[in-house]
Amino acid sequence: MSTEHRERSDRAHRIPSGRRARPHPPAPPAWLLSGLRPEAAPIPWAAVARAAVALSAPLAAGFALDEPEYGALVSMGALSGVIGDTADAYRMRVLNIAVPQFFGAVGVTLGTLVFGHGWVAVGALTLIALVSGMISSIGTVASVSGLLLLLNAVVGAGLPLPRPWWAAPLLLAAGGLFVLALTLLGWPLRGRQPERAAVAATYRALADALEAAGGPDYDERRRRLTQTLNQAYDLVLGRRARVHGRSPALVRMLAQLNVVVPLVEAAPAAHLRGRPLPPAYPAAVRELARAVEEGRTGTPVLDLPAPATRAERALDAALRHAAPVVHLADPLPHSVDDKLGRPAALTVRARRAVRDMALSPASWRYGLRLALCIGIAQSLVSLVPVERSYWVALTVTFVLKPDFGSVFSRAVLRAVGTAGGLVVAAAVLAEVPRGWWDVPVMAVLAALIPAFSAKGYAFQTAAITPVILLLSDLLNHQGFDLIRPRLVDSLIGCAIALVAGYLLWPESWRSRIGDRLADAVDDAARYVERAFGPRPATEAGLRAARTARLQARRRIYRDLSGVRSEFQRALTEPPPAGTRAAAWWPLVVAVERVVDATTAARVRVNHGAPPPGQDEVEALSADLRTLAAGVRTARTPDRLEPPPERSWDEESVLAPVRHEVAAAHGFASPERA
Repeated sequence: MSTEHRERSDRAHRIPSGRRARPHPPAPPAWLLSGLRPEAAPIPWAAVARAAVALSAPLAAGFALDEPEYGALVSMGALSGVIGDTADAYRMRVLNIAVPQFFGAVGVTLGTLVFGHGWVAVGALTLIALVSGMISSIGTVASVSGLLLLLNAVVGAGLPLPRPWWAAPLLLAAGGLFVLALTLLGWPLRGRQPERAAVAATYRALADALEAAGGPDYDERRRRLTQTLNQAYDLVLGRRARVHGRSPALVRMLAQLNVVVPLVEAAPAAHLRGRPLPPAYPAAVRELARAVEEGRTGTPVLDLPAPATRAERALDAALRHAAPVVHLADPLPHSVDDKLGRPAALTVRARRAVRDMALSPASWRYGLRLALCIGIAQSLVSLVPVERSYWVALTVTFVLKPDFGSVFSRAVLRAVGTAGGLVVAAAVLAEVPRGWWDVPVMAVLAALIPAFSAKGYAFQTAAITPVILLLSDLLNHQGFDLIRPRLVDSLIGCAIALVAGYLLWPESWRSRIGDRLADAVDDAARYVERAFGPRPATEAGLRAARTARLQARRRIYRDLSGVRSEFQRALTEPPPAGTRAAAWWPLVVAVERVVDATTAARVRVNHGAPPPGQDEVEALSADLRTLAAGVRTARTPDRLEPPPERSWDEESVLAPVRHEVAAAHGFASPERA
């Protein structure tokens, strides 16, 4: 730094005489503020009304029959149904609510059988925690099922529930099925509307991406397009086994989704041109979105300019192919080409899921973490007298859900949310007389759960806490005395989850994020090979190769979306996990750009560009595999080894892909770039 520059800097920072520098007040860390900041999400009014009825009606029935404890148990079951009702399509809601209720009934039955049996209960809950953690790795429904299995087992082992043994599981399941019945009331009126809205949203997201092509907002809009396409395929295909040929509505929506795939492929080629597209292209896609949403049929009219580049020719061809299919009333089932591969039978998928769970190190690792924490919690309350001791294990279960978010942040946010919820609960338990007044109060408190859940985890906890305390009071009749034990037990549970479930597993970041990122880079290498592999000799071989390439591209985008979500969770954790995630984050973006560039190159070849040589394809995929191996072994990005020096043809269609691969290596090793 020059002398003149230092003098200017000193003058700029000099404090005037007679004034003291005011120290800045300490601010909370960014990773904590991100969880305390409410998300800008709309209030789901239908879910609000459903929750108010589902939790207050059983209480009213219980008071009318002079069995308030039974009413409270039914409301507890309804609470789990309200929390688990997160799907859009009605077919998926049946599974999302009904399957976890079965596991919840099993859990409360097992818990009731070991109630009051001391160390037998400790061993039983520890084993249930292991099973719960392992099945949580299968998928969304399995994760909620595992959560409810353990939660209800803890409740059954910690609370004196009504006898005989089958009463509690029956009442809890009745509450969940009541929520399901309320949810399905709209099915005859709305039918396939959620699926149709998801398909239309995919077209709108595509139009947004095309509008941003060539500009700085493209990457973010392309990621949004990936998310909407994933959601649409999940809704249309995810829970389907044999309904494909029997449901004309699903056949039509699947056809509309499939014809959007060539348009999605053309978007990266349009972006890499470096300049905006003519506005007629995104306008035409928006018109298709309206046709999908309105169920429009007939003959479409496309007003498109004459294409001037390969990217525009690809968009023009894809739009002229998509428009008639979107407006076709009854596509033939056998003519619908399923780009993702039709899901296997339910029994086959179940066997695969169980096999993968039993052989997965990540599944065992999470199951052991959860079992260790539950074992410590139950052992602690068995050795040390703790009021309402089952709250300790309940808190551990809620916090130690890595597939729901960062363990560290969830522990902190749960403590904050519990404190806020206890303020409301204290006012209710102190001022509201027990009896029929509980019904309208429960309706108001229950309505807040879906409204606050959309704002963040701390807000959801604050909404659920007074509801659970009010129901617990109906079972235990302790009133205001529940407040202090609830706070103490929650803090103990958060501490156990932080120490035994977070700090003792420093390498969990590697298995949760690092290995998945390396797998995504390997998938990118395979995608390059499939996109530019040897050309099959037969027409059937060409169709099979194209389908395999499309499936590979969709799989890698889906995997990268999951990796991105894991990174965003890790960024909310304190150092070192948060700083490590921030250091590796640019590689996620770099791999996405590699896949985009590969797709754009394939589109250019399809529309006249000369294909690359096989030596170049093999060298490029080898560089990507070298990068993947480095991600698996290096603790920090600057430890990655650069690829070997190669001579490239700058006129090749793969030149943009090579530049993106070089950028991926270059960000990690800037001194060698």
